[in-house]
Amino acid sequence: MNNLVNLTIDGKSIQAESGKNLVDVAKAHGVYIPTLCYFRNLNPLGTCRICTVKVNGKDTTGCTVKVAQGMDIEINTPELLDNRKAIIEMLYAEGNHFCPSCEKSGNCDMQNLGYDMGITVTRYTPSVTYTHLRA
Repeated sequence: MNNLVNLTIDGKSIQAESGKNLVDVAKAHGVYIPTLCYFRNLNPLGTCRICTVKVNGKDTTGCTVKVAQGMDIEINTPELLDNRKAIIEMLYAEGNHFCPSCEKSGNCDMQNLGYDMGITVTRYTPSVTYTHLRA
């Protein structure tokens, strides 16, 4: 027998099975929580922080949350959206990602998030410069 709980996601009341993963529950109710390190059949670690949400007013990684009765979850606040964008910008600024020469270009979750967030430049100074690529 299913143990249903009531919770809200961005002000929308929903019912879900107690103990289910928040990312999966949100997706089942048409709410997208971006992730890079979450894989459905593996124990979530929350290392990338892209899925950060507010649960009852406190920041936490959405992929590590199991839903429970009465949770008030915020996913798409301006602050959370800006934090996600900053994380993606930092990943690009670290210098390990050069999309034009990557074999996964066009089929990359991080690249897709960058496009979705409208990132064309980063607010951070890259740790590596690609002067050797310029003619």
